[in-house]
Amino acid sequence: MASTSWPVYSPFAREHYGRGLEEGKAEGKAEGRAEGQAEGKAREAAKLVLLFLSARGLDITDDVRARITDCTDVETLEAWAVRAATVQTADELFDESGQ
Repeated sequence: MASTSWPVYSPFAREHYGRGLEEGKAEGKAEGRAEGQAEGKAREAAKLVLLFLSARGLDITDDVRARITDCTDVETLEAWAVRAATVQTADELFDESGQ
């Protein structure tokens, strides 16, 4: 039986209050887990972009590093990882024209 800060007198109310509370907790856990996984994927993708640039011997300024690590869009980071293989400077990573 779930405890409440207000008295729940009927068995019906007790049952449904407790069920709603548990469902809410389960939804919150699932959302938190999904957000954590997305953040982890973005962090790893940003790390990969920085590793590619570094392995190629390109200068990574603080501004470039911040822009990469602040990005939370995995698709953008994956596109930057592909570009990191061919750019001549780290700043070119963000050039949307594809040149």
